[in-house]
Amino acid sequence: MIPLVYDQINGWGKDDEFFLALLKKLNVKKIADLGCGTGRLTTHFAKAGYHITAIDPNEEAIEYAKNKEFPGEVTWIVGDSSNLQTNAFDAVIMTANVAQVFLTEESWQCVISDAYRALKPGGHFIFDTRNPLAKAWEQWEKDMTPDVAMSQVSGESLEIWTEYEGFEEDVFTFYETVKNARTGEVVIHEKMQLKFRPQEEIHESLQQVGFSLTQVYGDWEFKTATLETKSFIFHGVK
Repeated sequence: MIPLVYDQINGWGKDDEFFLALLKKLNVKKIADLGCGTGRLTTHFAKAGYHITAIDPNEEAIEYAKNKEFPGEVTWIVGDSSNLQTNAFDAVIMTANVAQVFLTEESWQCVISDAYRALKPGGHFIFDTRNPLAKAWEQWEKDMTPDVAMSQVSGESLEIWTEYEGFEEDVFTFYETVKNARTGEVVIHEKMQLKFRPQEEIHESLQQVGFSLTQVYGDWEFKTATLETKSFIFHGVK
């Protein structure tokens, strides 16, 4: 995630509407937004009246988030799941496929264990992740055009180019380069990696730490996921 351009190239979508609708159904009040990034969705949770603790290890992203104006209050924390208070939340949520940035089994076990610890009894753990069977990367690799954004500092046009390295085991590596559209100067170049875990593997890992799996929704609808689903939304309960 590149904070400089993230909000500009990730507009409001069906996934955002789904998370808001699901939280409303659950009648929760105190939420931890884990991996909140620039707070693109966090601010909408705050507008909806939830008490939000928003956590991300990217200090630059948190600074972007803090500078936004919106109704409601958010506690912003530069950190990770270990910063979650114990037995404090009605829901812990991870959006925008944050679940896929945990590349090792150790890191994944840590985050889901911390989420379990942080929830009150009966609390909800909700997150989305891509179905590896849908092979989303095949569509990504066909798109050879850059995304376009604008520098909030200079006002100049920016291009975001993506190069794909591919898989090593089930970790997919790619690179994002932000360039000045006029001069071609490289502003930012970052390596990105995502882990594609199968549905059953995730299900088992949640059960092992103590979650009851309430539902796995498919593709941002209140319907059970299938093998053809592109995105899973997991909903576990402590």
